[in-house]
Amino acid sequence: MQQFTIQRFRGGFAIVWQEDGKRRRYQLEARTRKDAEAAARDFIAGIQQPRGGVTVAELWTAYSREVAGRPVEQSMIHRGKSIIPWFGSFRPDQITIDDCRAYIADRRRAGRKDGTIWSQMNSLRTCLNWAANSGLIDSAPRLELPPKGVPKERYLTKSEIRVLLSVEMSFHTRLAIILMLTTGARVSAALELTWNRVDLGRRQINLRTSETGRKGRAIVPVNDMLMNALEEAREAALSDYVIEWAGKPVKSIKTGFRNAVRASGLSGVTPHVLRHTAAVHMAEAGVSMAEISQYLGHSSVQVTESVYARFSPGHLRKAASALEFGSG
Repeated sequence: MQQFTIQRFRGGFAIVWQEDGKRRRYQLEARTRKDAEAAARDFIAGIQQPRGGVTVAELWTAYSREVAGRPVEQSMIHRGKSIIPWFGSFRPDQITIDDCRAYIADRRRAGRKDGTIWSQMNSLRTCLNWAANSGLIDSAPRLELPPKGVPKERYLTKSEIRVLLSVEMSFHTRLAIILMLTTGARVSAALELTWNRVDLGRRQINLRTSETGRKGRAIVPVNDMLMNALEEAREAALSDYVIEWAGKPVKSIKTGFRNAVRASGLSGVTPHVLRHTAAVHMAEAGVSMAEISQYLGHSSVQVTESVYARFSPGHLRKAASALEFGSG
């Protein structure tokens, strides 16, 4: 197989190869190595003039604008710091499985866990699928992702919950923790919750916004623990947001949450652990997977079962009973 290399040439880049025993060179218009790699792929494929078409970087920017204002926008900004330097100069049709494997290997060498790499690559896949569905590209390339990783087992026991809530913390941090524990809401849903979606009379909270298809958003009842916290918060409310500080919505509880966890002496506790905790306690109480799925806003019961069925006291009991081989 003919070998091609990209080398510096006259302030830019050139593709170099051997042909009939002679060294050949073709100057590229690209001014960065990644752009040169993209242009070289067209040259090697026999396309002397680079084909037009949008790049991954341009599609990433377009998709980021599409999701502006949603929590996923921050994920696109953060994950783009790794994805764009690697894939940004390529058109989607130029991306190969080998590119995916090389990216995965590079991220692993940098110390990134497969779960993190999976999230980065999945954002790329989501972006390209959106571009295809929007007619911006003909089709999305097939991407190879690393294993997603085993779901985290960490959840809080009832005694750990009591310890966490017993430490000194700000009112809005405590309210956010109670809200996430009792509704299974993600931290983004908790911070975006406004009072017009809280019905204290009917004891019901609508975690959904006016937009459709938001991940993990449901309409859930308010239990006694949350009711007490909400009534106190409503009396002192200075804004439309349930979680507020000094009359303004709270953008993040990272610092307050981290300090509360440190003061409690607990380890491995993140805001998402609270959502996981809510689901595990429902499963351990024998709540059906269908109800838990609806409570968490999962896309299907199968998603819920794959993670939480094993926590249910009745899980596989019937199967185990069928394997009783004792006397009688």
